[in-house]
Amino acid sequence: MTYEDFKRTIRDYLKATPEGATWKELKEELGLPYKTPCQTWINQLEEEIGLLRKRKKGNALLWELK
Repeated sequence: MTYEDFKRTIRDYLKATPEGATWKELKEELGLPYKTPCQTWINQLEEEIGLLRKRKKGNALLWELK
């Protein structure tokens, strides 16, 4: 999976899920091949699509769009 594929997949899912999702939920729902997300890619997503990871759901950060 390229970064562009990852970005498109995450962006489209989060647009359809305004309440946000944890990494575990994203990984399971989207069938992502990564155990943990690449920090470099997370930083790029924050800049390019407005990814936020601040609110918590239990101990996990919620991924959502601005």
